[in-house]
Amino acid sequence: MPLTLSAGSTADQPAHPHNPPQRLRTLSRQEHLDFIQRLPSASFLQCPSWGDVKVGWTAESLGWEDAEGNLVGSALVLYRQAPKVKRYFAYIPEGPVINWADGDLSRWLDPLLAHLREKGVFTVKIGPPLAVRRWEAETLKRAIAAGRAKTLREVPADHINDIALRVAEQLRAAGWLHASEGESGTGDVQPRYVFQLPLAERSLEDVWKGFNQQWRRNIKKAEKCGVEVVEGGYDDLPIFFELLEITQQRDGFNLGRTLKYYQRQYETLRAEDPERMKLYLAKHGSEVLAAATMLKVGNHIWFQSGGSANHKREVRPSNGLQWRMIQDAHAQGAAVYDMRGVGETLDPEVRKFGLLQFKLGTGGQTVEYLGEWDFPLNKLLHKAFDFYMSHR
Repeated sequence: MPLTLSAGSTADQPAHPHNPPQRLRTLSRQEHLDFIQRLPSASFLQCPSWGDVKVGWTAESLGWEDAEGNLVGSALVLYRQAPKVKRYFAYIPEGPVINWADGDLSRWLDPLLAHLREKGVFTVKIGPPLAVRRWEAETLKRAIAAGRAKTLREVPADHINDIALRVAEQLRAAGWLHASEGESGTGDVQPRYVFQLPLAERSLEDVWKGFNQQWRRNIKKAEKCGVEVVEGGYDDLPIFFELLEITQQRDGFNLGRTLKYYQRQYETLRAEDPERMKLYLAKHGSEVLAAATMLKVGNHIWFQSGGSANHKREVRPSNGLQWRMIQDAHAQGAAVYDMRGVGETLDPEVRKFGLLQFKLGTGGQTVEYLGEWDFPLNKLLHKAFDFYMSHR
């Protein structure tokens, strides 16, 4: 979920608040992909291929043009029809991809809302790809050791993004509802808190030194025990999914995905770009003990989903797997290795804390994003949809 600006924009040069609205139009798939590929990065959820992954949704590619006709923004919009009525919920995950530093976001969002209203949309949800706060690993380790903070928000952040705070103010003033703050929003779909390992301008030796002793010890243990990490393929997805299901049962979570989902994702994303998605396997002898999927757009690489077996955990296949993926991300010039979602809790008694604790060992950053925002175009249907989502 990188901070993504449109081509030619900079965060420290916001547009004048009285500039005219950007022109919005439908994009061809190739136009959309070409625009995404010109950027340093964008979320994989905003690539045109993602619309093919989401069964039960229809997708549309939209683009914003400036006065000279240059494409300066894009959005992958996912539509889902409401039961029994020809009205739609519109979702733009981790997007749209626009210049969020613009001093007047209405130039971008008003044309979008007008288009969606014409399409019969009753509610739109967006996910501005803006990091609000960042906590260094050492900061959180000290807070956890002191035992005084039970959530991330109780710990002063090391970095605060003023642009993101201004965007939140603009959205509220324009009538957008924050999805997860009790404002009649429909809740966040994508994780608001993620863990990221910065790689830009760092050598692998720097990254290794940033790991805590336990991580370094576990990686060495995996190597000593003969754990081999290899890149898999489509035919290896069933063993990956089996390990994912074992992990879900062991750790008490459920992503709600099927093997067919990952098979469709693998084929679709790699058809768009062979480097978009990879599968990694950690093997001990002939047995696969851990597996994970990795996604790439520009200089941003994500660890997406992973799982491990319940046995032979002493050979540390998960640490070996992550180290290989981090090494490959570094070799590909990634600016960040994104380990995706973590919980907000810092309480060791809460089950979700274990995931954050595992990722903190890499020495990276915990990042809070702006979260998702809803705009009710039909308040009655929005309220009914909100009720449905809260009881789902």
